[in-house]
Amino acid sequence: MSKSALGRGLGALLGAPAARPAAPAPAPVTAATVMVAKPAPAPSPPAPAGDPRDRVLRVKLEKIRPSPMQPRKEFPAEALQELADSIKEQGIIQPLIVRDRQTHYELIAGERRWRASQLLNLAEVPVIVREADDRAVLELALIENLQRENLNPMEEALGYAQLIGQFALRQEDVGLKVGKSRVAVANSLRLLKLAPDVQVLVRDGRLSVGHAKVILGLPLAAQQKLATERVLKDGLTVRQTEELVSRLQNQPNITPGKTNHGVTITSRDTHVVAVENKLRERLGTKVQLRYRAGKGSMEVKFFNDADLDRILGILGVKLD
Repeated sequence: MSKSALGRGLGALLGAPAARPAAPAPAPVTAATVMVAKPAPAPSPPAPAGDPRDRVLRVKLEKIRPSPMQPRKEFPAEALQELADSIKEQGIIQPLIVRDRQTHYELIAGERRWRASQLLNLAEVPVIVREADDRAVLELALIENLQRENLNPMEEALGYAQLIGQFALRQEDVGLKVGKSRVAVANSLRLLKLAPDVQVLVRDGRLSVGHAKVILGLPLAAQQKLATERVLKDGLTVRQTEELVSRLQNQPNITPGKTNHGVTITSRDTHVVAVENKLRERLGTKVQLRYRAGKGSMEVKFFNDADLDRILGILGVKLD
């Protein structure tokens, strides 16, 4: 899906004016119409003025505040300085989108431009004032950042979780709003099950999402931390991480930084672990695969009737 296709877009969410209907084509001139004299048509009324919601205002920078709904928390200083340099040369080409909060204006879109303007000590910035409730503000912030790939994986997951928790949306609803599949949203949300220390590494880009998804196969925070330490120390690939996780999955009472003498490690087949991980990603839920000598079973978790219907739909099972 192209970036421009993400979600409903800013116009749809903010109520952009609908396109005017095309004027009807003039009737063809015939001999009959030339012969019959008709009164001159009344002059057309003047075209209506542009939608007032699109009017650009100049607002003092000190009157604008960031939105608490903003899912993006990281704003690299180097990137902001580059944007500030561009604004210094070209000005702010795209106005900030704000909503009126009586005592101040709250940003809906354009926080990077607002921060860069602060670096330049600008007195005023161009804005467009729109009406939007909290839910629309959060949706817009997510869509804007996803379109520009500004969110790190943890910020994206937290944004989805906020939409679900604060506005009682389903994963399917969130996916429709931001232009993602339900499975993509579910896999993103799974990152929130990582140990807090591991989440920080994913947020900072020191641990890839691919590695993190494999480490999620470990239920205990201590196991996840140990696996992460090994991945970073030894520079393990995702496949090597799968092998590591398969050795740790049945190892109890494990503590990072310590050897666990006397503990028997039950090693699982790395191929089984890999299949398990792929099934988790595809179904967006916990899957446990038991396999031995060509036989076994598979356990798929679901948490309500709607979740069961969703999984059955993915598997192509239709209920009469």
